Formats: sequence, C-alpha cells, structure tokens
Amino acid sequence: MRVDLFDYELPPALIATRPLEPREAARLLVLEGGDLQDRRIQDLPELLRAGDLLVVNDTRVIPARLFGRRGAARIEVTLHQKLGPGLWSAFARPGRRLKPGDVIAFAENFAARVAEKRDNGEIHLRFESEGTAFWQALEAHGVMPLPPYIARQRPEDAHDQRDYQTVFARARGAVAAPTAGFHFTPALLERLTAKGIRHVAVTLHVGAGTFLPVKAEDTADHRMHAEWGEIDAATATAINATREAGGRIVAIGTTSLRLLESAAADDGTVRPFAAETRLFITPGYRFKAVDILLTNFHLPRSTLLMLVSALAGREAILAAYGHAVAAGYRFYSYGDACLLHRAPEAAT
Repeated sequence: MRVDLFDYELPPALIATRPLEPREAARLLVLEGGDLQDRRIQDLPELLRAGDLLVVNDTRVIPARLFGRRGAARIEVTLHQKLGPGLWSAFARPGRRLKPGDVIAFAENFAARVAEKRDNGEIHLRFESEGTAFWQALEAHGVMPLPPYIARQRPEDAHDQRDYQTVFARARGAVAAPTAGFHFTPALLERLTAKGIRHVAVTLHVGAGTFLPVKAEDTADHRMHAEWGEIDAATATAINATREAGGRIVAIGTTSLRLLESAAADDGTVRPFAAETRLFITPGYRFKAVDILLTNFHLPRSTLLMLVSALAGREAILAAYGHAVAAGYRFYSYGDACLLHRAPEAAT
C-alpha cells in the first residue's frame, strides 16, 4: 500500500510533553464498529467485561543515551539493542568519522570500543564492563531516551526518570517505553481486578527503530526493525484459557500486540516465545490472538499507524484521528489513548 495513505495533519500544540496527572484522567477515544465515544482511562473497568484478560509489556526502559568523547570530539550515543555480554548495537552522532577500534569514553572507568560499523548507520560497541558493573555505570551516567518529538521541545529531566516508565516495568532492556502502560496505576489495576479483569505480562524490548520514519513510498518496500520478545509458558496458558472461556484478549500497547501475533498459531493459540520479531502489520493482516487494543495516538506515516489501521480499518482510524485533533486530544507518548475494537474483516 502507498505510505501516503497513512498521513494526517497534527497541530504541534497537541503533542504532549508531560503526562497527565492523575494518569487515569487521560482521555480515551473508544472506536467500535465505526462508532466513537469520548471517555476517560478511569472508565476502563466499565468498558471491558469480566473474564477479559489484559496483556501488558513489562519491559523496563534503560537510560540509553550516553555522552562521551573520542579524543577531543564529543560523541552522543544511543544504545539500541544488547547483542551479547558487553556488546551493544547503537546509533552515534556524529558517527561518520568513527571507525572500528576507536574508544569512546563516557566517564572514568566507563568506556566502549567501536567493534563494528554498519551500513545502516549503526555501530557495535564493546564495553569494558559488563554485568552488574555495566548496569551501575549506565544508571549513573546514562540519560532517559525521550522520543525525538519531545526531546526537540525540552531536555530530559528528573521527572522523566519516573514518568517514562510504566507501573509494570521489570525486565530492563528497552530504549523506548511501551507508552500505553503509562495510563495504569495500582488503584486502576485493583478496580479492574475487582471487576474480574485480570492481567498478565509479556516482555518486548522496544528498540530505537520504533521512531525511525518509513522512507519507502510503498509499505512492501519497508524493512521492519527487529525487537526481542518473550512469552513464558504460564502466560501462554493463561491467554489460551481466556479465549477458550470466551474472554477477550486486550493488548495494552502495540508492543504487546505484535508479540502476541508473532507467537500465535493460525488457530489463535499462543505458544511460548523467546526470539526476535520483525512482524510488520498493515491493512489486510488477519489478527489471530488480539481482540482489543489500548494504545496511544501514533505519528503520521508510521508503522504503528499502519498497525492500528489494520486492526480497526484505515478509514475508521483516520476519522477517529480527525475527531481527536478537533477535540483537542493530547498526542503521542505522554498523551491520551484509544481503545480499538478489532474490525470483523481483520479477524482470521
């Protein structure tokens, strides 16, 4: 499909640079069968049913931005993906003059050597420390990797150390947050549980590639970035039991959805999974595991806008986004959310 079919106009003033407090007060646009409702996150227990199962992403964002020096040159590095003990893929700026063997010093006793320079603009960095020593150094010297559309408007600060992390965060490894999870608090989870709506966790380490623009003119020519995910056997069993009992699977965020669909068999059964996924979902995709998606509003021409268009219908999504713009919803990572029901034609 043509990428320009997934475009819309967004006034910059609607890009949220801070989350709303309390989190449950964020607005929620419900899209079901082409109908729209303006609600709040706090209404979620009323909008779901007893027996539904929420699937959340428990990845934890790491302070992946580092500032160092190669000799006299200042280098900014954003870690992208862990490749092995002490070895990371990363983006460097400026990176044109970097070459294998160069050492980037970030602090005393915290440095990395360029192990490889890739054609796609990535480099591989071999850190002198690993394990506990590496994580301690990263926590001490790294900066939270805010999305570009926020970082352009203000610098990262102490509030982001808390705000850019979900209540579910456990397994460190993401360099971008699964932002739909921002809307949950212990109090909201208690209300959902009291209604008979449980949640289970999967892990998908969100990579910096989630912010890369789609440069191709046609979706068929876009190469999707890889992200590592895991669904354990107990979680897969809970998901399958919910479906067998007639409950609905509610993915909290596109990251959870992509992982579930990557692990699902043709009959919708979810299997244990521990691997990378490059699943690129565009209209025409038939969903096997997910019935409902809670997600924030996404960038024009992005792979995530294509994903939600596949789930709920492209025209319905663009109409919903138009409504959200006119109604002054807050967009992107720290913004408001949508509750999207799967369109009948998107089911297997």
